[in-house]
Amino acid sequence: MTLNVNEIRKDFPILARETQNGARVIYLDSTATSQKPARVIEAMNDYYRRSNANIHRGVHTLAEEATAMYEGARERIAKFINAASSREVIYTRNTTESINLVAYSWARANLKAGDLVILTEMEHHSNLVPWHILQMERGIELEFIPVTEDGLLDLETYKTLLDRRPKLVSFTHMSNVLGTFNPAAEIIRLAHAAGAITLVDGAQSVPHLKVDVQALDADFYAFSAHKMCGPTGIGVLYGKSALLDAMPPFLGGGDMIKEVKLRSFRANTLPHKFEAGTPAIAEAVGFGAAVDYLSAVGMERIAAHEHEVTEYALDRLEEIPGVKLFGPSADKKGGVAAFTLDGIHPHDVAQILDKDGIAVRAGHHCAQPLHEKFGIQATSRASFYLYNTKEEVDLLVNGLYKVKEMFG
Repeated sequence: MTLNVNEIRKDFPILARETQNGARVIYLDSTATSQKPARVIEAMNDYYRRSNANIHRGVHTLAEEATAMYEGARERIAKFINAASSREVIYTRNTTESINLVAYSWARANLKAGDLVILTEMEHHSNLVPWHILQMERGIELEFIPVTEDGLLDLETYKTLLDRRPKLVSFTHMSNVLGTFNPAAEIIRLAHAAGAITLVDGAQSVPHLKVDVQALDADFYAFSAHKMCGPTGIGVLYGKSALLDAMPPFLGGGDMIKEVKLRSFRANTLPHKFEAGTPAIAEAVGFGAAVDYLSAVGMERIAAHEHEVTEYALDRLEEIPGVKLFGPSADKKGGVAAFTLDGIHPHDVAQILDKDGIAVRAGHHCAQPLHEKFGIQATSRASFYLYNTKEEVDLLVNGLYKVKEMFG
């Protein structure tokens, strides 16, 4: 069953607004952050209006309501990714913090000088810099799975790297630039066969397709609410309970302790061991509402709709003289179209499109090494979600022809 996109769009208040130029907002930047349906906004508003209190510490009505909302959201998120237990769902600020939690807690407890971590050439800076820091601090070694010219991972080189017995393989499930869906299950299976732990950056995948962390057999899986119709300021680290139980706390303070004495402390049980201080309670409530919304729409339907729009967009963009697209064909990627327009800087492209209300991203998209790989400094990026239409793609294409006209 296909999506009724016109009805879906009514759920997102921002899509009804106009820009200062009187143009209707055409939002093609969901890879950076998605828009929020009214029910997410209302859920957070309702929490503040009716149940605002700190969690886990009070026995009064408001505290118990707030705790139930916060923990209820965790349970629904766990079900959404098919975690074995909600104890395996750790709230963080975002995907970046989730990856850093693994780097600071698991990695510093388990990696020493000379140990190998395998990454890929298509990683977001969030899955590069924490390992650079650890390399400088501990002397670990980093190697990278190459990206082919058509935007896929070179798995034969990966298999060769695995002969060096890495301790960790950390990779993105979907590239935020190329849109490439990497074969996560195969990468994980091969890593485990070589004795390695795996960490998956799911920031771009969880919003767009049905993710089953148990079927993937991922050891760690990181994602953010704000890219999946939820609020900013909250994300999740999924981890297998045996790994999380063995890891030292990431931050110290309130709520992550079972007992504190002047000269010692005992850490709390999962998941609270990794959630120090007053958390983002309203954001957790909004995260739960976002998961409910996506579940009601249906992840399979969302994925099918995005594929249809992306395939159409790639075909239309290829019609434009001077456009160069990056990444694989539509059947191997999510809703992303990164491109350059010959002789015109991506920032100029984005600014001119904005005059017609068309929002695209321009820059290196926190993936400078990947852009260097393709010999460019920046790209323009249009990205699509459940609320985008083929008509918006046509308006993008018309806008790019205007850009070409302005630059002669």
